[in-house]
Order: sequence, then structure tokens, then C-alpha cells
Amino acid sequence: MAEYRTASDTMGEMQIPADALWGASTQRAVENFPISGTPVPAEVLHAHALLKWAAATANEESGVLDPELADAIRRAADEVIDGQLDRHFPVDVFQTGSGTSTNMNVNEVLANRAKQLLGEGLDSATVHPNDHVNASQSSNDSFPTSVHVACARLSVQELIPALEKLAQALQAKADEWSDVVKSGRTHLMDATPVTLGQEFGGYARQVTLGIARVRRALESIYELALGGTAVGTGLNCPPGFPQRVIELMADRTGIPFREAEDHFEAQGARDALVDLSGALKTVAVSLIKIANDVRWMSSGPRTGLYEIQLPEIQPGSSIMPGKVNPVIPESVRQVGAQVIGNDAAVTVGGLSGELELNVMIPLMAANVIGSINLLTSVSHVFVDKCLAGTTATDQGPKLVERSLMQVTALVPEIGYERSAKLAKQAHKEGKTLREVALEDGVDEATLDRVLDYRRMAEGGIL
Repeated sequence: MAEYRTASDTMGEMQIPADALWGASTQRAVENFPISGTPVPAEVLHAHALLKWAAATANEESGVLDPELADAIRRAADEVIDGQLDRHFPVDVFQTGSGTSTNMNVNEVLANRAKQLLGEGLDSATVHPNDHVNASQSSNDSFPTSVHVACARLSVQELIPALEKLAQALQAKADEWSDVVKSGRTHLMDATPVTLGQEFGGYARQVTLGIARVRRALESIYELALGGTAVGTGLNCPPGFPQRVIELMADRTGIPFREAEDHFEAQGARDALVDLSGALKTVAVSLIKIANDVRWMSSGPRTGLYEIQLPEIQPGSSIMPGKVNPVIPESVRQVGAQVIGNDAAVTVGGLSGELELNVMIPLMAANVIGSINLLTSVSHVFVDKCLAGTTATDQGPKLVERSLMQVTALVPEIGYERSAKLAKQAHKEGKTLREVALEDGVDEATLDRVLDYRRMAEGGIL
């Protein structure tokens, strides 16, 4: 069998692998962009096929497409949506900034697969990638639409549930450790007592607020550019086409997509992606803080804080026997750093909209989707491999007795100056605050009342 076949487009003929479903336009992109070796995210390709599936129906209903052709395109699109044809999308993510190469890749694959489903050869003109699959659309409105659809689906179906799982795990620890008193720390120095539960409750709230930020950003993502065609005017787009396509996609995904209120904004700018990426960056910052605190609290076991014990999941050193490291929190922090880096690229992409079109959409799509997927995966790992098996030690309650900052509760009783003097004396002499306070004449009943560490953690005047 021949290794290659010949396909043509408006620029001439191209040699294509014989078993490939793409056409000449895709092959040109493959040869023009041998850059990263990383294709456009599969989630975008599947979303783009979903758009083509809905477009075939809308075009059939308006008489633009013959029912037989529309049905063949829909059947081919379903195969792409299901991931059956992923190997036929080789175009590098660093390509034409509008995503035209990927749009044509999808158009050609769907046209050629539709021909096969109709019993035709790939050289048949029965189904045309532009005239039929791309009917009533432009790359400039369809590709950004698919990017929004992909980001929304991943956020709603994968990321938010993962973050909710993480928030619930943190809150469960907060409830479990509500009575575990330990020394608070500010500037990494001893401070007044808190409970381990209060700290983990704060982490749970961070994640919950992160979920709310993502949900808020999704409101703009739900607006779709479809219907603007080339520059936002809607030239060659039949009346009702975008509304019908969006309705079909919303019904199939269960996500409340809607047509953009202003198509010039929807194609000239990618502010919604910048906003979503910013929310993801904030989530990443939260996870870095939480993971870093977990590292600090588990440090030791002999010379660190060792207030919590993480699950031992792998050896920590190739030279120090018995050493175990907080590897999961370390991976969480690395993911957070990558998401922050991704956001920087998305920001540059967002400011690169010139006149009627942003021309960094594939870059922005890859980075936002990369961030969503990373945060989704690491949230599951953080819960399953770390938090679920983490236990509290007795170190926190032991050390709180040696802390000097509970002297703060004495201030209303004996004043700031005398309290400071006692704290410094206790530190210098290696005694507890209670010991030096008794020596200084503070009565024991007062000390019993104010040096109640659990009550201190509740705040107020003791």
C-alpha cells in the first residue's frame, strides 16, 4: 500500500500520510509549525467537534446543509468528541494565533470521516471542509467559542469537584482537631495559642473562596463568540444560527452557554480567559500557602515543629536512611508555581488583541487548560496521598506550655510593661511563664483563669 496520498487546497497539492484523515491545509500547518511537538489540547479539539456537531444540525434546519451530509458530519463529530480520532490532530499549539490551522484540521478530519461514513473515498468532493463542515462559521468566531466551551466543561466537571473535595477534606481535619491546642505563630515566631482545627478551617475557607472565584470567572466564559464570523459583523452567518448552535451545545453539556452580547468584544479581546486564569492563579497561591504550612507543621520529627504527622509514602533520601520528606506538599507547590507561570503567558496573550482579533488564542487555551488540569489532579493527590492520612501529634499541646506569648492574656491584669518583663525573664531563665509569674507575686487563681490555652484560642477577655 502507498505510504502517502495526494490532497489539494487553494494553494496546491500536498503529500499526506495515507492513513491520515486530515487534508492539505492541515499538512501545511504540520510542516510550517514544527515547534513544540505539543498539539492543541484534546479538550479543545473535542469541544470544537461539539461545535461542528451542533452547527451541522443548525445548518440542516436552515436549509444550508443537505440532511444526509449533516447526519454524516454529526456522526463523524461524535467520534471526535468521544476521543476516537485524536491521532488525526497533529497541529502544534504554537501555530496561527487565531487557531485557523486547528479549525481547518477539524474541518478536514470531519469532512473525510463523513465521506467514509457515506461510503465515499477520501478523494471524493461529496463533503467539503469549508463549504459544508465550516458553513456559517469562521475560525475567528468558532475557535474562541470552542476554547471557552472546553474551559467551562473542565472547570465545571473536573476542577470545581476536585476543589470541593479538597475543601471538605480540610474542613474534616478542622473538625477533628478542634480541641488540639498549639502555639500560634506570626513572622514564624511564637504567638498566642490557636487550635490546629482553626488553622485547617482557615485553609478550607481559602479553597471555598477559590471555588467562588472560579465560578464568578466562568460567567464570562459562558459567553460565546459564535455568530461574529470573520470580524464580528456576522457576515455569511444565517439568522438564528449562533443561537441554535449554542442552544444545542448547552443542552448537550448542561452548561448555560449564551451568545456574546457584543461580538467585537468577543473576538477582539480574550479578557474572559485572562479573568479565569487569574482565578486559577489565586487558587494556586492558596494551595501553595496551605501546602507550605503543612510542610512546616510536619517538619522534624526530632528538630522541627512536628505538630502533624504526614503519611509515609516513599523514602526521602538516597543517602540518609529512614528519612521521609513531605513530597506531596512539595508537588503541590510546584504545581502552584507552574500555574502562576501559565497565568503570566495568558496575560501576555490577552494583551495581544489587535483591532478585531486576538492572535494568541492557542497559547492562551493551552495554558488555561493546563492550569485547570494541573490544579484538578494535584487537589485529588493532596487529599488522597497526604491529608487523608495526616494525624495530629502531641507536640503542639506540649510546646504551647513553653510558649511565652500567652503572657498577652496577662496584660489586662498586670499591664504591658510588667508582662513584657515576665516574658523576658522566663526566656532568660528557661522557665515557664507561670513559674516566673508566681515568683513575681501574681496570684495562682489569676494564672489559672487567664492561662487557659483552650479559652485563649477562643479570643476575648479571659
